[in-house]
Amino acid sequence: SLLTGCAIDGRAPYEALLTHGFVVDGSGHKMSKSKGNVIAPQKVMDTYGADILRLWTASTDYSAELTISDEILKRVAESYRRIRNTMKFLLANLADFNASTDLLPVEEWLTIDRYALHLTEKLQTEILADYDQYTFHLSVQKFVSFCSEDLGGFYLDILKDRLYTAGETSHARRAAQSALYHITHCMMRLMAPILSFTANEIWQTLALDADKTVFEDVWYALPQHGLSAEQLQAWVAIITARGLAAKEIDTVRTAGQIGSSLQADLAFYATEASFEAMNSLGDDLRFVMITSSAKVYKVATEAEQKSVVTPSVHAKCDRCWHYRADVGSHAEHPSICGRCVSNLFGTGEAREHA
Repeated sequence: SLLTGCAIDGRAPYEALLTHGFVVDGSGHKMSKSKGNVIAPQKVMDTYGADILRLWTASTDYSAELTISDEILKRVAESYRRIRNTMKFLLANLADFNASTDLLPVEEWLTIDRYALHLTEKLQTEILADYDQYTFHLSVQKFVSFCSEDLGGFYLDILKDRLYTAGETSHARRAAQSALYHITHCMMRLMAPILSFTANEIWQTLALDADKTVFEDVWYALPQHGLSAEQLQAWVAIITARGLAAKEIDTVRTAGQIGSSLQADLAFYATEASFEAMNSLGDDLRFVMITSSAKVYKVATEAEQKSVVTPSVHAKCDRCWHYRADVGSHAEHPSICGRCVSNLFGTGEAREHA
């Protein structure tokens, strides 16, 4: 076609040309029947499913030789499992959510929900750029990292308390679900070119247009998160502090002083920038740190910065598992804290940030 196109039109019959390397086994050897090292695509699909094969193809840098082996496929399957489990969590927590009546505008979301929207927007921008450049392996790396770190290791980990303990139709819970709704729709479309069957399964689970498939749709238009550059930078500082606190909590847990992080009372000693970022969260800081209490104190120098973890002296709430001073303060509900009493029988707790 190249020679014919040049002869007839004086140019190549395409605008861009993509080449790829050979598929080789785990040792880098060319596959051949005589060596017995051939991995048949049909066998991979029979064992793992078509989406695993598609994910391996997309996650491999085709500019060099493409290596495949049983061990590599197991790692790919683990990445797929991480993606699928993330999507299952999102869908499960949207089961009682009706976008036509429950979807809140971004201005009414909590700050962490808007930050999660920012992270999702960043992911979409980067993955679409990777798709345009045919660097599919980079898009897969970013998608898996988003599932395991930005969502699983941060946002969803913090969100569980609000989803599970806030009032079923409360503003706090509906704000969380509104964020999950947009994140789910965005992720479903981003994965569709690679994890086609999984994306269409999500489309059907969301009960979207039955006469269409996800492949007939377009990229998702995310709403604007509305956070300032200063607010975004504050969350970066908060996440950094959260990582340092997690290490200290693990040290105390390993020493046998606490069980879960909720048994911990946390104190931060931070310089001005970090102090202002964490202090802006108020009491919501404990939800971000997943501890029963979290306080922050300002220090003058970086050498004085530290986090201190001590076991809580209070009783454990049977409902939210936080250790709080007011557990048992309500005679009718002696085993739960005041927050849970309010969420179950009162007006519900007020949250602004997390």
